[in-house]
Amino acid sequence: MGCHDHLKQIGAKICHRLCYGYPMNIRLRHDAIVRILRRNGTATIGQLAGEIGASRRTVLRDISALRDQGFVIHSESGPGGGVQLDPEALRSTARLSVTEVFALIVSVASMRAARSLPFSDLADRGLAKIEMALPADKVRDLRRLLACLYVGQLSPMQDVSNLGAIESELLPAFETTFLQRLFLRFRYRDAQGVETIREVEPQAMLILPPLWYLVAWDAARDDFRHFRMDRISLPEIVEGTQFRRRHVPFEDDVCPFSEMSL
Repeated sequence: MGCHDHLKQIGAKICHRLCYGYPMNIRLRHDAIVRILRRNGTATIGQLAGEIGASRRTVLRDISALRDQGFVIHSESGPGGGVQLDPEALRSTARLSVTEVFALIVSVASMRAARSLPFSDLADRGLAKIEMALPADKVRDLRRLLACLYVGQLSPMQDVSNLGAIESELLPAFETTFLQRLFLRFRYRDAQGVETIREVEPQAMLILPPLWYLVAWDAARDDFRHFRMDRISLPEIVEGTQFRRRHVPFEDDVCPFSEMSL
């Protein structure tokens, strides 16, 4: 399929999103279900399906997954029945995902790099407690993500007047592509506003506050490329072929997150 066909597909996705709204990913659906049950006390499967915009079958799968995570959700059949969340169990089982912890860490790292974090010691202690609460396999995933994170200083000559928002779908896509070393396809808008479809090997994330970059090997250009995250849209994991890790030649003033001084 050529680039033109990809652009047509993306255009169709945009139209769908404009008409029907953004579909929730699994994590967002789980969070929404917990919030609805905590707010309403009891809800039917139909009510949950209507509120989150998913099928009854999807909601039932989500409830099963939430139970597997430790949430105690009671079911009552018959007229007037529904599902109910045990509020006591909620306080002891609610957990952050790897991407949520990573988002907290990179936020702290970006503020520290910008020298705008007055309580860095407290922030680091809080993050350490959160990390200790993660299961061992999630800690390994978090550390592998952090190994791909680099921080530096933005040149004062860089124009940031056109800084945009970063799509919320991007970080979960990064978690998958970095941990599984899968190619990432997305639409990219350059500084002149020209849009292209790119398929790359993500190798690192770079924070130059206030700009965030995806650093990737672009086989079509036979070189590394820095993609501003606020110019990336519609990220899509390319299943199948895995890529190999490459050494990224950063500038001298860029350092790994693990080597940042407090």
